[in-house]
Order: sequence, then structure tokens, then C-alpha cells
Amino acid sequence: MKQHGTQTSLPLQPEASSRLRTRAERHAAGAQLRKSVCRTSQAEWAVRSDRTQPAVTLAAQGKTRIQELLPIRYARMKASPFAFLRGAAAVMAADLAHTPSTGLTVQACGDCHLANFGSYASPEGVPVFDINDFDETLTAPFEWDIKRLGTSLVLAGLESGMSDKAARALPEEMALTYTVQMTRLAELSPIEIWTDRIDLTSAVAQFEDRKVRARVQAELTRRLDSARNHFGLVADNGPAPSLRECPPLVMRLPAEEDTIRHAFARYCATQPPERLALLDRYRLKDVVFKVVGIGSVGTFCAIGLFATADSETLLLQIKEARTSVLAPFTAPDHFHNQGERVVTGQRITQAVSDSFLGWTHSDGPQSDATGTAPDLSGAGRQFYVRRLKDSRLAAIGADFAQQGLTDYAKLCGRTLARAHARSGDVVAIAGYIGKGTAFANAISAFSAAYAKQTHRDWAAFTAALKGNNLTVPPASV
Repeated sequence: MKQHGTQTSLPLQPEASSRLRTRAERHAAGAQLRKSVCRTSQAEWAVRSDRTQPAVTLAAQGKTRIQELLPIRYARMKASPFAFLRGAAAVMAADLAHTPSTGLTVQACGDCHLANFGSYASPEGVPVFDINDFDETLTAPFEWDIKRLGTSLVLAGLESGMSDKAARALPEEMALTYTVQMTRLAELSPIEIWTDRIDLTSAVAQFEDRKVRARVQAELTRRLDSARNHFGLVADNGPAPSLRECPPLVMRLPAEEDTIRHAFARYCATQPPERLALLDRYRLKDVVFKVVGIGSVGTFCAIGLFATADSETLLLQIKEARTSVLAPFTAPDHFHNQGERVVTGQRITQAVSDSFLGWTHSDGPQSDATGTAPDLSGAGRQFYVRRLKDSRLAAIGADFAQQGLTDYAKLCGRTLARAHARSGDVVAIAGYIGKGTAFANAISAFSAAYAKQTHRDWAAFTAALKGNNLTVPPASV
């Protein structure tokens, strides 16, 4: 594994052939691991003397982003400690790399906070619940995702007015659900795990809080009806459909448009024959840049409006893919294009993936795959492509979290376990965690401690905004 500061080498997951051993052998190996990495050690958090200041890490990231969009990123991160956590995945990745590691690796989300879970429609139109952001996905120890998710739950709980005790109970509930699900999944065959999916309607029906369940079910019905309508981005009152602008979040950047158009063309041209047979019926008609999320602000992200001769539309999103924030702390990956890394991670992790997933790049040397910065003009950038998600459907999970955080924490724990079981040694992980509360208690303790660290980092970040050249636009963005 790569070295960083005082980091020691993480133990690598056993070779894939070890997963062909019996369940009893794999479970015993996981349980044996407790002797070298005890479960209580997962609670440990301490600030290193050589820890890089978060503002320095964020400033370094900003050097290769679209400069005029950086104030929006910083304004969003300034809003709250939870918002700061969302934009500071690189900060937490470096911190996690110095915590006790089991070496039991999975295809990690890499940016696993509660807002990166949500709903989308399966090809059959059924709303499913899953992880829905994979920009930082990479092979990493399974506990890193759990710790980041747990921290986000504590911060969200505190911001919603929960007591410290109640907020700390959220990651414990999440980790206990993860434990139960891992035990269940460990008894299934690989194909049963691979086809296991979480139907959102059924999941909501299992919410324990009856009032929350009733409110969420009513809202879900309304949202699903609304989600079947158009996205609100398409203007169809002219001779041909076009995309609406809504500056500064949705706008045209003429100087960058050719970069995106050429990348879209390369994506279409390199699709497999069965996908190309469909795409050949559409032509790219319009492109707008769209600011998304918090961590991605300042990267190249755009929407392409494709249309048939009869003005039937298809919206595809193209998003810049950079080296994962986990990369400096994990084994080297084999991907030549970071878009391929994102797509592969999503296909491995999600029970139902978008059939339009693909990757592409802009003209010029593809430098980011080797760890160097891409050209600010857009040359040499790497992208992944997906069908644009309906934001109203995708936001269902985050909105529901505001109504019943405890039930939502459990749903996220269940979802994360199923995602990890698809790529990791589910039996060994179950053997390490066990069936008791030791692991969940440790995750709760870590999450509470790191939430306090995030509050301190957020305060230092907001102070840095006042003292240097990082400017902030009006709060409305």
C-alpha cells in the first residue's frame, strides 16, 4: 500500500481465491482478526501532529477547478459543519488512513455520508433505494464508509436539534443494522447477494415510527407522480427543445462548451453496439453547465440535451472524474480513465445501475489518471456519463431523513451492508463484527469524536475564509 506521513501499510484483503473457502473457514478468519485489530479500537480518534490543515487541503483541490465556481463551493461548505463534511471528503480520507484498519476491503463509496443515499427508478420504473454517488469510489477497508456515514448522522442529528445522546445513538443504530444485515447476507449465495435490492416503498413500510411512516408514504406517492413529469430544465416552446439557464447554478460557459460536446461525441462513438443502436436515434442539441453537490463544485459537470427529429428528448449528465480522495492511502488501481473507475465502482456496488453509464475524455493528454493536474482549459479531463437523475426522486431519501432520522439511519445501514457484500468477503466481515454491540458501540464513539473534530475544522475553515482570498457569494446559492 502507499505510504503517507506516519501511516503504516494497510493489510491487503486476501486474494479472491480465499473467498472460495468454506463459510466456516472465512468466518473463523474474520473472528480471528479481532485479536490483532480489536473492535473497540474502531472508536479511536486522535489528531496527528503532522495533520494538514483542512483549508490547505481544500485550497490545493481548488487550484485545478473552474475558478469562478469556487466561491459557490466555499459558501455551501460554510453553511454548517455537516455541509463542511460533505465537501471535505479529502480531509476525512487522510484522517481515516491513520485509524486502525481491518484490511477487509470492499468497493467503498469513498464519500459515504447520508446525503449520498437516495432513490431512483429501476428500468421497470420501480423506485429503489441505494447509494447514489460514486465520485470517490475505490477499494478500501469496509469500516471507512461506516465511520464517514456515522459522522454525518451525528452532525445531521445535532443540526436538527437532537441532544448529544440522541445524535450519538444514530450511528449506533446504523451500525447495528449493518451488523444484522451482514449476518443475514453471509448466509446467502453470491448470486442471491448480487440480486438483492431495496424497494423504497417496502422499506418505508418498515419504518418503526408510525407517524413518520404515514407522512413519508403520502409524500412518496406525491413525489413519484411528480417525478414522472419533465425535469423543468427543458424549454419546449421554440422550434426545437433547448435547455433553460438559471445562473449561477445552471448556465452556458461558451469557452468550455466545445470540450463537453467533443467528450459527448466520443462517449457516443465508443458505446457497445446495443447502446449505440439506441443513441443513434438522437442528436446532441444543447449543453449547459450545472453546479451540483458540494464536493463536486468547480469540476466540469454539464447536461446534454439529446433529441430525435420529433423533439423527443434524452438528458445525459457528463461529470468530471478525478483521482479518488482515497487513492493516496490505498493500493494502486488499474484504471487508465477515472471515469471508468467511477462507472465500475457503481456497477459493482449498486443493485440496479443506469444502462447509460459510460466514460469518456476531452481532447489532450489524460494527465489526471497519473496523479497530475488536468489543464484548466478543459483539455485532458476525464469524465463519466449517466442519464440525468430526476432530482425530485433522488432527493426523496434526504428529505425523508429530516422527518425520521432514526429510521433513515437504519435504512442507510441496511443499504451499505448490501453494497459492501457485493464486493467484499461478507462472511469474513460478519465474523469480525460478530452479532453483539461491540462494533456498533465503537462506531458510535468514533462518529461522535469525529463530529466534534468536524466542528473544529469548520470553525477554522470559516475563519480562513475571512483571512485569505477565498471569497463567498451571496447565501442564496
